[in-house]
Amino acid sequence: MSSYSPYKGKNGLKRIANAAGYSVSGFKSALKYEAAFRQIVLINVILIPISFFVEVSRSEQAFLIGVCLLAIIVELFNSAIEAVVDRISLDRHELSKNAKDMGSAAQLVALSIIFITWALILWP
Repeated sequence: MSSYSPYKGKNGLKRIANAAGYSVSGFKSALKYEAAFRQIVLINVILIPISFFVEVSRSEQAFLIGVCLLAIIVELFNSAIEAVVDRISLDRHELSKNAKDMGSAAQLVALSIIFITWALILWP
């Protein structure tokens, strides 16, 4: 069996263009179908602008923004896991439940990191 996938893009600039298109498609899909993703985006729309108005160093501001963006990344992975599990089967199965629960747990950790980071940096 070949490790080549017919779904992979070309080489060079064509590959980059394809990847960018797939990324935009992924964002659109997450915004359209994933309520949790929209909630995380809303948190980012609120917190990231706030980070520009609080008196912190540039490195602290980078942390404040970085942890917010981390939650977006984690939610994209969580949504992808859920989509793959649902694609395989909608039947209830312990392994499917575990996969979805672990994705959810990862998002809880990411949200906890946001809270802890913002509290440590902003709390006197």
